Amino acid sequence: MDFVLEQDADIYLFQETKTTRDDIANEKVQLEEYESYWCSSKDKKGYSGIVTFCKTEPLSIQKGLGIEKLDKEGRLMALEFDSCFVINVYFPNAGRNLDRLDFKMYFNREFLHFCEKLNEEKPLIIGGDFNVAHKEKDLANPDSNQQNAGFTIEEREWFSKFLENGYIDTFREFDQEEGKYTYWTYRYNAREKNIGWRIDYFVVNKEIKQKVKDSYRLADIKGSDHCPIVLEVENHI
Repeated sequence: MDFVLEQDADIYLFQETKTTRDDIANEKVQLEEYESYWCSSKDKKGYSGIVTFCKTEPLSIQKGLGIEKLDKEGRLMALEFDSCFVINVYFPNAGRNLDRLDFKMYFNREFLHFCEKLNEEKPLIIGGDFNVAHKEKDLANPDSNQQNAGFTIEEREWFSKFLENGYIDTFREFDQEEGKYTYWTYRYNAREKNIGWRIDYFVVNKEIKQKVKDSYRLADIKGSDHCPIVLEVENHI
């Protein structure tokens, strides 16, 4: 928790927590300034799951998309604040043999519908692991990963469609360089060689774009096969 205290952010979004609040009742994960909100897998213990730490109490919280088949893995939480919704999301992985690609695309389609409905009420800030590298510059080896999970035509086209619906990949508003990844496999010394993927995003809609001050990675922070990403916005939400 030292990292959380040092960064002093208003909100933290964690994905792939693989646990529940009850499981870590004796651990020091409760911080005085923050309240935590959990969404865990219902069917498979030690799988998936997300948690959000907030300094400001949300007006409301919705867990899941409202579709049991998609919600039982604990992948989405929408927190309502005065000026916007903040969505913490962990997209499914399409699978080693693309055995979950259909499930993922179902999740993706329903996620877009979900966002469209929420956006009728307030603007959106979306953060999480999208499990897709959008463009070739978003992964180290695009040629050898054609049609592998996270770089299929279907996943990439969906992300393009998502952005075309009025959403902004905030990192690319500030940085167009290659080699700026957020995930590296633990194998093959990949992180040291920077053989990675950019699959973690902060996405906002156009109403929020003008309030975004910066969006960047903390690539030197270790402890996971992902590095943290940061979104800075004007004022408190």
